[in-house]
Amino acid sequence: MRKVNGKRSPPATLVCMGTSVLSLRIDGELLDRLRDHAAKRGMSVQDYVIRTLIRDDFDERFQSAVEETERFYGVT
Repeated sequence: MRKVNGKRSPPATLVCMGTSVLSLRIDGELLDRLRDHAAKRGMSVQDYVIRTLIRDDFDERFQSAVEETERFYGVT
């Protein structure tokens, strides 16, 4: 916990709804791209990824990416 305005507060990257840890192994080039995108918005990589995941259109965009990948690799 950290103190904000004299009150105890969870770290800025945690959502106060019960949390879990997600560990990812990603390629260095992708991490660099994520860092660039996050920096442009003044965010940490963790916050940027979380904000991306909770976007309203994430499910639709994710499904579209899965379908495109399946077409590319010929998986049906």
